[in-house]
Amino acid sequence: MTDKIDIKSDTNPVKIQPAKSSSNSHKSARNRIYVRAVQGLFQTVRRRIGFLFMAAFMLLPWLQFNGKQAILFDLQNQEFNIFSLTLWPQDLMLLAWIFIIAAFALFFVTTFIGRVWCGYMCPQTVWTFIFIWFEEKIEGTRHQRMKLDEQPMSNQKFFKKALKHTCWVLFSLHTSLTFIGYFSDIANLYIDFFTFNAGFWLSFWVLFFTACTYANAGWMREIMCTHICPYARFQAAMFDKDTFTVSYDASRGENRGPRSRKADPAILGLGDCIDCNLCVQVCPTGIDIRNGLQYECINCGACIDACDGVMDKMGYQKGLISYTTERILEGGKSHIFRSKLVGYGIVLIVMISLFANALLTRKPFDLDIIRDRNQLYRENFDGHIENTFTLKILNKSQQDRVYQLAVDDLADEYQWIGEQKVLVHAGDVASIPVSLVVAPEYLHEKKIDFYFVITMRPQDGEPVTLYEESRFFNRFR
Repeated sequence: MTDKIDIKSDTNPVKIQPAKSSSNSHKSARNRIYVRAVQGLFQTVRRRIGFLFMAAFMLLPWLQFNGKQAILFDLQNQEFNIFSLTLWPQDLMLLAWIFIIAAFALFFVTTFIGRVWCGYMCPQTVWTFIFIWFEEKIEGTRHQRMKLDEQPMSNQKFFKKALKHTCWVLFSLHTSLTFIGYFSDIANLYIDFFTFNAGFWLSFWVLFFTACTYANAGWMREIMCTHICPYARFQAAMFDKDTFTVSYDASRGENRGPRSRKADPAILGLGDCIDCNLCVQVCPTGIDIRNGLQYECINCGACIDACDGVMDKMGYQKGLISYTTERILEGGKSHIFRSKLVGYGIVLIVMISLFANALLTRKPFDLDIIRDRNQLYRENFDGHIENTFTLKILNKSQQDRVYQLAVDDLADEYQWIGEQKVLVHAGDVASIPVSLVVAPEYLHEKKIDFYFVITMRPQDGEPVTLYEESRFFNRFR
């Protein structure tokens, strides 16, 4: 082939900006983020919400109810106590409802105000800011921490680093013990662990969750939010132009550039952004919000507080960075009540209603019927037909209960062989062998559907009755 493709040289080659070197790159595989402390409305709200949930997490397992731990998820005995409510594996549908409600609540909140859960209530964020607080108290401000890391190892540096990591480990251990305390008696847990009397698996899980907390909040931090957490990836499917997110008003801020306080930005051809980079320095995930909405943004509002502080000092109007929508930034009017948000709200209300109905109609006991598998029926010496069952009564309450047993829709006359009034201790299962005997003249079919009726009469309140269907087999003619 003689045809040739002409190669045209580019006189303006693309200039590739080299990566910035980091003085502490030998210490980490990533460029470390030094988060700067900031004060403001949203950070005050975030701290108070974090303190509230942290206090609840730390204190709840220590509460007592009726002489027992108020909240205890006993996996070994498959018994989950929440104050006066006791849940069993048969009640796992309630747990499924809770997860469904939590999912749709997350979808609803994300559609309305973005990834605010991550910024204010996510445990990863709360624990990360606690660990950063330890850093600030021990190693100093952002600039001081950066300077400390650049210095060679010395006695002072070693002491500060050792003290910081000691605080991290101790707080991680306390977190782990508190978490395990939801699944084991917390008072005995602390005593057994620190006296080295805890079993192998209990000690293993305490140390495992200690290591996880230390690694996640101390070292991984924003990596959990940007690379591991799946919520960062699928949140965009719930966003629209009317979702409130932390956003930078480019029409007001550009062109950005430094200037004195007395200078008129209009004369200089500048916008309100003075390019101080404080919004980047306070961001826990290290992004520049001025580059637009990014999936790494956790909507914590730190950049808003930092920018508002600068605007206030410069004498400019606040809100250069704010919780706003894409439609407002484009000059339009945001629509709060839109089909997606209303749809999530309706589904959420329906799910909460179904959960409330399942919880309120839940019986405080359960009855399982096991019939004799060896023979469906037998004929006794009197020529009557007898069916044998084993009734298992589960007392789901936290008090001893007396149950009355009977049958319904069986025959005009029948004989009950076995106990009909049974005492079952709290959280216990009683197995009651029962035989039902019916004369042949009262049986007109080979198989009769009937009900076992179990009634519980509490000392205070209305009696509770449960019907469980079963079958009575007649001889085959």
